[in-house]
This record gives sequence, C-alpha cells and structure tokens, in this order.
Amino acid sequence: MSDWITVGKLDDIPRLGARTVITEAGEFAIFRTSDDRLFALRDRCPHKGGPLSQGIVYGNAVACPLHNWSIDLSSGEAIAPDVGCVRTREVKVVDGMVLLSA
Repeated sequence: MSDWITVGKLDDIPRLGARTVITEAGEFAIFRTSDDRLFALRDRCPHKGGPLSQGIVYGNAVACPLHNWSIDLSSGEAIAPDVGCVRTREVKVVDGMVLLSA
C-alpha cells in the first residue's frame, strides 16, 4: 500500500490557488503559494466550517471566504486574534505530479 496519494499535475494548481482531494480522512485542499510552495489542509475552517479551498491565498496563509479568518498554511493554526486549528498533511512534487500523504 502506498503512503502517498497522487493528486494531479502541479500545473493544474494555479499560483495563489487551491485544488481539493477527497481522502478516507475527509476533504483536503492543496494550496500553491506565489513562490510555488505547496501545503495541504483539511478543507474546513475551524470557525464555521467554511471551504478554505475557496479562500484567498496570501503569503503563507489563506483567508476563509466566510468570515475572513486567516489560517497559517504550514501549521494549520488560525492567526491571532483568531484561535483554532485545521489538520495538515504532507504534500510533495515528484516529476511534476503532486502527491499527498495518505
């Protein structure tokens, strides 16, 4: 059994955008920053469950589209003054393909 799930091509995820993938553990969003770093977070804001994949990516964070909570992409922690956390997963690129840890 593989420890990684193939999500798709890196080029399919726009810079400052996201794509979602459904896993056994729920739906995850794969985010791509302006400098091509990738992060994976559970696609539910800890505040009201908004879809983070539809938020605005800026720097190392994403702003929830519902109430503008900011979530740190690397840790999954809400940025102060907000409090909360979303689950993260490892993500990597191999030969132009995006892989998410299982």
